[in-house]
Amino acid sequence: MEERIWHKSYTEGVPWSIDYDELTVSGGLARSAKEFPNQVALNYMGRKITYSELDDLVNRFARALMDLGIKEGDKVATILPNIPQMIIANMAAFRIGAVVVLNNPLYTERELQYQLNDSDSVIAITLSVLVPRIEKIMPETKVEKVIGCQVNTFLGFPKKQLFPLVRKEMYRKLEPTDKVLRFEDLIKKYPADPVEEKGEWNELSTIIYTGGTTGVSKGVMLSHKNISVNVQQFAAWFPDLERGGISLIGTFPVFHAAGFTACQNFFCWQAWEHIMIPRPDSKAMLELIKKYKPDFLPGVPTIFVGLLAEPEFRELDLSFIKGFFSGAAPLAADTIRDLKELTGATIQEIYGQTETTPVATITPWKGKMKPGTVGIPVSDTDIKIVDLDTGEKELPQGEVGEIAIYGPQNMMGYYKKPEETAQALRDGWVYTGDIGYLDEDGYLSVVDRKKDMVIAGGYNIYPVEIDDVLFEHPKILEACAVGVPDKYRGETLKAFIVIKEGEKLTEEEVIAYCRETLAPYKVPKNIEFVAELPKSVVGKILRRELRDREIKKSEG
Repeated sequence: MEERIWHKSYTEGVPWSIDYDELTVSGGLARSAKEFPNQVALNYMGRKITYSELDDLVNRFARALMDLGIKEGDKVATILPNIPQMIIANMAAFRIGAVVVLNNPLYTERELQYQLNDSDSVIAITLSVLVPRIEKIMPETKVEKVIGCQVNTFLGFPKKQLFPLVRKEMYRKLEPTDKVLRFEDLIKKYPADPVEEKGEWNELSTIIYTGGTTGVSKGVMLSHKNISVNVQQFAAWFPDLERGGISLIGTFPVFHAAGFTACQNFFCWQAWEHIMIPRPDSKAMLELIKKYKPDFLPGVPTIFVGLLAEPEFRELDLSFIKGFFSGAAPLAADTIRDLKELTGATIQEIYGQTETTPVATITPWKGKMKPGTVGIPVSDTDIKIVDLDTGEKELPQGEVGEIAIYGPQNMMGYYKKPEETAQALRDGWVYTGDIGYLDEDGYLSVVDRKKDMVIAGGYNIYPVEIDDVLFEHPKILEACAVGVPDKYRGETLKAFIVIKEGEKLTEEEVIAYCRETLAPYKVPKNIEFVAELPKSVVGKILRRELRDREIKKSEG
């Protein structure tokens, strides 16, 4: 790769280009198990699973999937929080050449049905408590069997002690049928003999859904190469950190691109310890930090804001922390300052998209931190800023335009969506839809989004989806959801609603209605009833005008 302005900011020992090991991430797990058999892989509420044990469990479940008829290329849907079964199921599917389809367990039946249908998933692996939801929609999908997982399967203490840590309703006894199977039964039934790696380097490995301005979710296709390369780019960023013996708390959900890479693929590749937390919040994090003294803390900004609000966190000796990984939304300057003062550690701001697997830029390891930026491109990654109108003209340093990314971690395309693929992926470049600029050192700043996506508490929310749900209400004439500033979540949702003439509707009724069909984090927090919505000359609702109006209110 030719020299770019950001290369001068690289930490010593970080290469501009990498000679990649053509090994799948499940192959990387098998290698870690061979080299570090007794190293802890997963620490699930005190139950420690070594790399040797994890690899055995993956082999057992891989054999179970094959016996159930899952073959290379088949789509395996996982609908789980961060529990050991999530890692085991994903790695087992990779190992037999199946395709993992990641789904958010908070999704409603409507949302899950769309993604299961669109992805052509044939089997689903989920929490036992969610099995009835999947059974209900199975006739409308290609899913033939569902495997239920208990949250306490890998615990060494009674389930009643689990309830303060996860919601009690997450536990549900499951009776097996011809279509419903129990995860624990399957891993007991099959041997742990090594399973041949069938995942091919350039073949599809994963589908992760992301939204868009049209409101229709798109399945991002990632190859085994994409995810392995991104892990190796991430690993190369820390030249002084050896494989094995390092721990992190897995606050990012694995069903999200950030957690998929950092809290599954990366730690398995590096033989690190993943301290699992199914339901992250600041108080639970604080207890884990005190007990296990992790080397790295990944999280969205709200996690760090919550920790800093805990007086006990500020009083701890945090010198054991080597670094923070922050993504999904920018960190405030005062948050960066406080974390740095408390720990002396590097705060790694990370930027990318699901379409880039997702890591594209990171703050230099032990290098200069620039609040308001998201670091510099990782090895073998190029970034250009292009004009907003055509995307064909590259703009000079310092000028604002659309961010385009080029690298071996770029997606294969969108599943079954060639037109959307052609729009987002041009000559190998991912056109992000984000607006930003590069400074004189090659640090990237993201200043706005072309899309109307809202990032609330690290979750991506697409307002058109909320609009569509509101439009279905019999008393609502028009609706428009926008992201508004929020000190804790970064942004939160507000819905502007025009009620049909002669009808009456309350804010409480609207929120209750939304809760029936939307995941909790997508439900608008504020409702404003208006006589009319601003529109263009052709009648299009001007979402940005509403959003700008709210921003001015918050500033004034």
